[in-house]
Amino acid sequence: MNPFRANVASGEISGRHMKAPPDTKDRILDVAEEIFAEKGYSATSMRTITSSAHVNLAAVNYHFGSKAQLYQAVFQRRVAPMNKKRIQALEALEQKSGDTPLPLEDILRAFVEPALQASMNPRQGGSNFIKLLGRTHAEPGPEVHDFLPRLYDEVKDRYRKALARALPELSQEELSWRVHFVIGTIAFTLAGTDALEMIESCRFCDPADIEGIIQRLLPFLKGGLSAPPAA
Repeated sequence: MNPFRANVASGEISGRHMKAPPDTKDRILDVAEEIFAEKGYSATSMRTITSSAHVNLAAVNYHFGSKAQLYQAVFQRRVAPMNKKRIQALEALEQKSGDTPLPLEDILRAFVEPALQASMNPRQGGSNFIKLLGRTHAEPGPEVHDFLPRLYDEVKDRYRKALARALPELSQEELSWRVHFVIGTIAFTLAGTDALEMIESCRFCDPADIEGIIQRLLPFLKGGLSAPPAA
């Protein structure tokens, strides 16, 4: 019998009219997100997470089962709603265009905007999740090789098809490389203030100006995607 489950059940019976405590699952996710972003997966211990979240190990095991499953849940909570917005934006564009290929700028905006909005909103992960995402791409480990790409399967498939229709002159290989470069540029842009401050020429950039970033980023990405095919 799970002692944590038993405690929850007895607490519900004896304290039905008491004010509900903060959601334990969300608190664990918030703390884990921050610590994973700061230390990385391998250097983060369950003891550090439970201590910072003021819960015992049984609570983490009850909600997530293991450190790896907790790590996956941190990503799932942030990536799923962001990708849902991306799909909805692309579908709205496709319904308007009918059989006509979408303009590159529209495809890119639909993909970029939800990520930038999430990076500025603490309730959607904000800087903690973007930092974690950047660390994960820079220091990939076996714990992300299997599950992380699957989170993007639908978005990757839908946007690749839209880009292929907009850029029929590119081979599948060429398009794959260019999409890879686009993702790298977006990931660096999402790094926000830390990345901008490393570049002297960007000392006047405002990383909180979402629309300003988009207006500068889209022409750059469009130029790379629509350049003549490599020899």
